[in-house]
Amino acid sequence: MRIANSRSPFLFHLVAFAIILISSPVWCRSVRQRRQEPAVTPGTPVPIPVSSDALNDKDLCEGRSPGEYFRLTSDDDCRDVVRCSVQGLLALRCPAGLAFDIEKQTCNWMDDVKNCALKKKTKKVQPLLSTDEPVCEEGKLACGNADCIEKELFCDGKPDCPDESDENACSVDEDPNRAPSCDTSLCTLPDCYCSADGTRIPGDLEPSKVPQMIMISFDDAVNINNIDLYEELFNGERKNPNGCTIKGTFFVSHKYTNYSATQELHRLGHEIAAHSITHKNDEDYWTQATVDEWAQEMAGSRLITEKYANITDNSVIGVRAPYLRVGGNNQFAMMEEQGFLWDSTMTAPLGSPPLWPYTLYFRMPHKCHGNGQKCPSRSHAVWEIVMNELDRRDDPSFDEDLPGCAMVDSCSNLLSGEQFYNFLNHNFKRHYDFNRAPFGLYFHAVWLNNNPELKNAFLGWLDEIMENHKDVYLVTMTQVIQWMQSPTEVSAVKDFQDWKSVCIPEGQPHCTQQNACPLSTKELPGETLRLHTCMTCPNNYPWLDDPTGEGFF
Repeated sequence: MRIANSRSPFLFHLVAFAIILISSPVWCRSVRQRRQEPAVTPGTPVPIPVSSDALNDKDLCEGRSPGEYFRLTSDDDCRDVVRCSVQGLLALRCPAGLAFDIEKQTCNWMDDVKNCALKKKTKKVQPLLSTDEPVCEEGKLACGNADCIEKELFCDGKPDCPDESDENACSVDEDPNRAPSCDTSLCTLPDCYCSADGTRIPGDLEPSKVPQMIMISFDDAVNINNIDLYEELFNGERKNPNGCTIKGTFFVSHKYTNYSATQELHRLGHEIAAHSITHKNDEDYWTQATVDEWAQEMAGSRLITEKYANITDNSVIGVRAPYLRVGGNNQFAMMEEQGFLWDSTMTAPLGSPPLWPYTLYFRMPHKCHGNGQKCPSRSHAVWEIVMNELDRRDDPSFDEDLPGCAMVDSCSNLLSGEQFYNFLNHNFKRHYDFNRAPFGLYFHAVWLNNNPELKNAFLGWLDEIMENHKDVYLVTMTQVIQWMQSPTEVSAVKDFQDWKSVCIPEGQPHCTQQNACPLSTKELPGETLRLHTCMTCPNNYPWLDDPTGEGFF
């Protein structure tokens, strides 16, 4: 999952757009600048010529929401859009090389914008859910055209209204069949956990009695490009206060993964989780994927990992979606069907105190955060290890407010080791000094490998924290859930058995001589890929329709 990828479209809502107040019938004047994401350099604001015929604000703005951008003309460039405001029309120009995606309402790479011919966002018919007088009999709701259908047919993923309006109001707040708000009299551990705002400590323990758990995770393929980093971080010398070696979680995507190295990570007690087969570079694919498509990607990824990393203990029970693109109810319905216990894709906006993980039997305790995200609205028997956004400021007492970041490597203002050290300390204290919610540090290995100064700052900070705090434990995500299911005070957690299952790995690696199998598949014509595994080479390179690689479609 490469959220920091520069081609990731949802990053561009943070681009420093040039916003220009249209106050003349011919040229734009009075330039305003939005707050910038430090990683992005804005294009130079350029006045936009506008025909005087286009400046009838009342006609242009009738029926439009104040925040919706639209085009005055459709042209090949499609960098320029406007929106309505109480001050008149405000114009926006995307930086050079980008174009405005009218459906996503954000700037994106020009090659990826396919709707330059559209002047306005497609309007979807809304159902009649709130009316002065009931339109339908009890148990039914009204479509946009006033036809009545059964309430349970709304937001089930299949259009049932003639105008398809039953699938157009399905957010966490709108879905007529949405999960109820948290009810702690019904939601009790070990199987269910919720709180009104997500910040309550399991077992209602005092913060000082709670072990501060740190979750370190890495996304994407495990291979020669990052194995050395993992060996340096998890070197066997860094140990938790219970004497066990520190542990991490690896979200493994299939292509280019070395499964013999993955097998060794599992032997050492780290957690392996599913991160898809294709890691397809299309965010809409993940947002709109069907239950079957999610199953192909995630259950297929697990099957490949279990088979070629020889993981036989049914421990691959977690999921993270590529690009942190939440798949709505379809993703979580798949997880229930396929026996996945937890997800770690959803992001909670920067706040204090941070949130604890929760189950999705009841409504999620935070807003659906992110541009164009599709969060689950229904009740699901799945844990969510929510990604609390990090405060990217290394000196919060002086720095201006900045938007948070979920992945460490998306905190793009971190340029020096000193900055990173201060950033880590500040965010650690946001957890440790308040409700001790698990502190997540989520990485792509390439970021640390490409920044030796930041890597050294991270390792130094980690050693310092572990030396100075005997109540800090680096654990896997499943181990976090295990503690939540049986909250144990820090004074007794050294004997917490679920954290000692693979305390200190013994023996030698299971695999000393791997196979580097040169393989192809009809699903990827023209490509020959090497599958590194200690198991027997399959006939084909495993992929969506053939995850075993045995050729059975």
